[in-house]
Amino acid sequence: MTTLSDYFDYRLDADGNKYVEVSVRGVTLLRLPATNKGTAFSVQERIELGLDGLLPPQVTDMEHQLDRLYANYQKQANDISKYQFLRALQDRTEVLFYALLERHLDEMVPIVYTPTIGLAVQQFSSNFTTTRGLTFSAANIDRAETILQNYPLHDIRMIVVTDSSSILGIGDQGMGGLAICIGKLGLYTVGGGMCPFQTLPVNLDVGTNRAELLDDPFYLGAHTQRLHDQPYFELVDKFVNAVQKVWPKAIIQWEDFAKNVAFDLLAKYKDLLPCFNDDIQGTGAMALAGLLSACHKKGETLAEQTVVVVGAGAGGFGVASTIKKGMLREGLTMEQILQRIFVVDAHGLVVKEATTEAYKLPLSHTQESYHDWDIPDDRVPNLLEVVTHAKPTVLLGLTGVPGLFTETVIKTMAANHAQPIIFPLSNPTANCEATPEDILEWTKGTAMVATGSPFADVEYQGRRYPIGQGNNAFIFPGLGFAAVLGECSRISDAMVLESAYALADYIAENCLAAGLIFPPVGDLKQVSLFVANRVLAKALEDGSATRQDLVGIDVEAYVKANLWKAEYAPFKYAGVSA
Repeated sequence: MTTLSDYFDYRLDADGNKYVEVSVRGVTLLRLPATNKGTAFSVQERIELGLDGLLPPQVTDMEHQLDRLYANYQKQANDISKYQFLRALQDRTEVLFYALLERHLDEMVPIVYTPTIGLAVQQFSSNFTTTRGLTFSAANIDRAETILQNYPLHDIRMIVVTDSSSILGIGDQGMGGLAICIGKLGLYTVGGGMCPFQTLPVNLDVGTNRAELLDDPFYLGAHTQRLHDQPYFELVDKFVNAVQKVWPKAIIQWEDFAKNVAFDLLAKYKDLLPCFNDDIQGTGAMALAGLLSACHKKGETLAEQTVVVVGAGAGGFGVASTIKKGMLREGLTMEQILQRIFVVDAHGLVVKEATTEAYKLPLSHTQESYHDWDIPDDRVPNLLEVVTHAKPTVLLGLTGVPGLFTETVIKTMAANHAQPIIFPLSNPTANCEATPEDILEWTKGTAMVATGSPFADVEYQGRRYPIGQGNNAFIFPGLGFAAVLGECSRISDAMVLESAYALADYIAENCLAAGLIFPPVGDLKQVSLFVANRVLAKALEDGSATRQDLVGIDVEAYVKANLWKAEYAPFKYAGVSA
């Protein structure tokens, strides 16, 4: 069995109790975030591990540490200061970081993930203090295998990798996207139950086309224009090949790749290794789950809906494609589906005659689709015209363009249907297509609203409207953890679709009665466990999981038994009998 690290590993004593075996002592032990318990080291541990005199004399338990840390956290002046406080804690004592995050999940997830993570990405270089994860560039990619072998953690099972080309709604951020990989992996642990010492954030620094970064003397990434075409894909290939050689069981999550490469990378690798693209597949599963929940609340089916998806990037087409798969599952034909899904980009309705990007073709319309819409000048219909003539029951925004859902567009939705479903899903908050308050005012409180960034509940005409956040964090931790537990050879479309239906079922059982279309962030652990159970069962059923010895077991019990917990264990120095 592979050890976690040269420096430490989890062991069981003769009675089956877990302890941490360490091969370092003294200050070195305190400098490693995986092995630093701070003031929680017992007197005996301090003596045996060479810590005597290096720590304050007061021995405290984790609860005392958490109380002290939270008091200091509350003193931080703003969200980015809180983010830096938590990141510093993570780099100092990792178990304690996750214990604090778990204790204050509702409050802290928006700090370590969206929306604050967008600012952290933008300020990555100026706020950089210490290393976490790995960065590959043209300068070192030929040494990728050696770099992975030298990494101090040896049993990596989950990798989140980005090229920072399309971060949230803020675009090309050079090497700053490493911050979002760190944030995502944090949610894999606090939500999905992944051992943090089996995860790895990776940045592929292929340059940046953002002038302010190239001109910034403090920018820490490569001061070159982005690689593209063959040199770009060769670099990615070298990274993937190195991962397969060093950590053949690792799952790769592609994160925030621009649409011009995201679909190509997913198509190239999805049947060769266990990987998925969170922006395409995770966003799609999240949106489908929310749509299924809204349909359930209305007493309707997915097959009855007409959907307009605004935004033709990785997220937009990922959502449209996943809804298509949901409609297929519910019995519609592709011909029927094309009459119910309309994708709109910056140029208007996506039509085959004007589309050069291959990934758009399966859900593109033809001019015949709107020949009777009375569109002047032989142009494609714009958003308002699509909403007016297609009469959608559902409007989903994934553009990153604030204010795109105008009062006229929203009122047209409300004029066509008594209870329109409207999800402005872009993030961070400043990039939302419309605010929930405006949508509810313009629809006189009839719309069913969920957003991609956190918003406060809305009071309208004496009634409180809870605003659920459609967060990919309800999908990827459970999906990825299930793939790890099943040692999947691929992540099948069936697994991704099952994650959406699992989330929808969780919402139906636990949230709809309270008026919520998505769960509260505080439910992240329960949601992720629910999703992981269902996805692992599906992976075993469709053969994606190589752990066929798990077929027939109690999946829920197996998943629960493998959850990592943010708790201290006794320490013993290597060579000392347990």
